[in-house]
Order: sequence, then structure tokens, then C-alpha cells
Amino acid sequence: MDLLIFQKGFNFSQDGPGNRLVYHLQGCQMRCPWCANPEGIAAAGGVKVAVSQVVDEVLRSRALFFDGGGVTLTGGEATLQMDAILELLAGLKEQNIHTALETNGLSARIPELFPLVDCWMIDCKHYDDDAHRAMLGHSNKAVLQNICRAAQAGKRPTVRIPLINGFNAGKREAAGFAGLFASLNLRDSIAVELLPYHDYGKAKYDKLGIPYTMTGKAFVPVEIREKMEDVFRGYGFSCIHT
Repeated sequence: MDLLIFQKGFNFSQDGPGNRLVYHLQGCQMRCPWCANPEGIAAAGGVKVAVSQVVDEVLRSRALFFDGGGVTLTGGEATLQMDAILELLAGLKEQNIHTALETNGLSARIPELFPLVDCWMIDCKHYDDDAHRAMLGHSNKAVLQNICRAAQAGKRPTVRIPLINGFNAGKREAAGFAGLFASLNLRDSIAVELLPYHDYGKAKYDKLGIPYTMTGKAFVPVEIREKMEDVFRGYGFSCIHT
């Protein structure tokens, strides 16, 4: 079986613990206007690589997985290549390689990955279903269901919230997220990471000839993020930085 990979490289601590070999897999069903990897959105693209070749590359890189490192799958959206990543992750687990997944949380098949993924990062972009659907074209119901499933499976997922000023950033919005997560009994079973908007991907849009619709108003001041973290902590949630 093959994987479509549009980018790979090492990253320390930002996509799971330690030094990690990160594979960005092609394709995503969301169209977040702030996406930093627009080249990975289309289903077509990337480089086709056999799963066996990826396993071999990982094993040759094993000496570099220091400080609890390993392999992270991200995207695009890795779960769109579910059968291939199941094969890959099973092969990595056989070799005792630490595995991590960063996902938008939409796939109904996510529970199939619980035995194979050690570290979970699930995006939640808005607590309000209507706002989520209006901006991203998808309901947040599957996302929340999968966060709960991962929590109930003992995976202690990190719920990542990309902060966009004017969309989901502020004390009121923090209370919306925290209140929702509390109602789902997630206080002791998730960590929360707030990721302020950045425009590092803007040059990619220009190169691809795709309009970049985000403006400078989307940036979130540090003090807003800190106030939001205070709200989460007030509800009993743990906030982390990576």
C-alpha cells in the first residue's frame, strides 16, 4: 500500500514529545482559510511512497528519536489515507516506535487507531456548531465525539485550538470552549493547547496562485491567549505549550 506525502522532516517537541520525524500526508476535507500548508489540501499531489519504504526510513532514523521522540503523522489530514496509515502504524508499533497523530478529528474511523497511536493531538476550531460549519463547511459534532472517544480510551488527547481573532479568540470564547468541554466530562482526560494565528504559510498561497484571505486583524495578542488560558484553568483544565 502507498502513502501520498507532500512534506517530511524532523521537528522537536512541537508535534509530540522529543525529536520526531513528521510526515505530512496529502489531502484534507476542511478548507481553513488560515491553513499553513495549502499545498496539502487537494486530494491529488504529493509523492507516492510505499508503506514499507516509510517503515524502512523510520528504522534508519531511529537513532535520532531522542528525548522520547518517534514518528508523527499530520497533514493535510492523515486519516483520509486511513488504510495506509493503519498499515504503517502497525509496522511501527511492531518495532516499538513511538507514534503520534495530529488530526482534525472528523473521521468516523478514528477509534481504529487507538491501539496504534501513543500521542493524540485533535483540533477543535470552534465550540459552536453553527460557527464551525459556517467557517469550515463541517459540523464539529464528529470532532467532539472523537475527542470524547479518545479520552474515554485513556489516550489523554491534547485538544488544539487555533486562535483566530474575530472567530474564536477572547474570554467569552474561552468560556464557550471550556464550558462545552466541562459538560462532556473532559476536565481530567484532556489537555488544551491554544495556538495563536500566524501567517507563515502566506508565501505558499502566493506561489500557488491562491488568494490569501486572512488579514492582520486575525493575529491574537499574547495577553488574550493568557486570559483565555486563565479561563480554562478556572474551569479545571490543564493548558500546555509546545
